[in-house]
Amino acid sequence: MNTTTTTEPSGFLPPRWVIRFAWKMHKALYRWSGGRFGLRPAKGDTYGLAELTTVGRRSGLERTVMIGYHEDGDDLVTMAMNGWGAPEPAWWLNLQAKPEATLTTVNGELSVVGRAAESGEERDRLWKRWQEIDKGLDGYAARRPTETAVVILSPA
Repeated sequence: MNTTTTTEPSGFLPPRWVIRFAWKMHKALYRWSGGRFGLRPAKGDTYGLAELTTVGRRSGLERTVMIGYHEDGDDLVTMAMNGWGAPEPAWWLNLQAKPEATLTTVNGELSVVGRAAESGEERDRLWKRWQEIDKGLDGYAARRPTETAVVILSPA
């Protein structure tokens, strides 16, 4: 199941429709502002915000979402959490089918290849880093029936 230190959900989590609406509004603000608002670099204990474009596994069309990330050397790391709901996020399913994607950060556009962190040391280390950024991580992850994938986006 989840790599967590607690099995009880913790902290307030709004309904999924609120979370989904907030991310859609974030994406809309980014687009309406011509990219001036909506992205930020990862700094210290604050995750960055980026735009990830994948290719739909069934449609073959480009699909774009906003994600939070932190840096791990040259790689960017995110969580396949889907607002902490049970289903896997579509962008993660798309990356599993076709790992090549485009990531837009405040520093520009970057071609990346996505993969899940390997179980064991790599995943544990990256999970612990997210725990430093998000103190409620374990409680939120406990809400999901399956393990939350730690996704590594490496420059192509």
